[in-house]
Amino acid sequence: MLRRYDKRNILVMGCTHIPFTQEGYLEHCLKVRKEKKCGTVVHLGDLVDNLGLTMRDLDPDGHSPNDEILLARKKLKEWFLAFPELKLTLGNHDLRLARKAKKGGIPSIAVRKFSEIWKLPDKWEVDLRFVIDGVGYEHGSSTGQNAHRELAIYNRMPAAQAHSHAFAGVAYTASPKDCIWGLNSGCGIDNSAIAFAYGKHFKVKPIVSCATVENGKNPQIFKMELGLQ
Repeated sequence: MLRRYDKRNILVMGCTHIPFTQEGYLEHCLKVRKEKKCGTVVHLGDLVDNLGLTMRDLDPDGHSPNDEILLARKKLKEWFLAFPELKLTLGNHDLRLARKAKKGGIPSIAVRKFSEIWKLPDKWEVDLRFVIDGVGYEHGSSTGQNAHRELAIYNRMPAAQAHSHAFAGVAYTASPKDCIWGLNSGCGIDNSAIAFAYGKHFKVKPIVSCATVENGKNPQIFKMELGLQ
């Protein structure tokens, strides 16, 4: 079936924060991929949460770092089965273990690779950034409702990011030379999970969604209905 999908139609998702993912989000992404016949899948980072490795004070009600990794590995198997081929741009949560090791004085040569820790499939490509059909894909480091637009401006090309859970959409910016766009894919988190207790009183809430890009153009957002409205 996947042979009939177009490699230049890209399913874009990010911030799954496994094991703290919204129930049904994987199925939502699969539905969108089928409807849009996406032959390429890009995950914009924060695949896993690594709550137990936060630099902030640990929540005593949370999992231990070891138990969280074991639980995440178990849940990741569903994603590996659904997406045997995928391009992953590492996010800040994905890099928590490496940063924790560096802060503790452990050299990188003594730290296992991300793909080894999480037992990623051989056909998963991992990098900080990918450029496909003239569009830059990365996790993003800036937050706010204009972060994706600014990323496109700084990159001087259309760009897609995640990182900002509370925003999803497409923003265009034009000059006398061209018109480019920035895409924020939204996220896949379960806002009731302990990992997101810090945002309990935030006025704006996460947008659970994924996106598609067709041949480097026509970016679209597909919001998952959560029964909130």
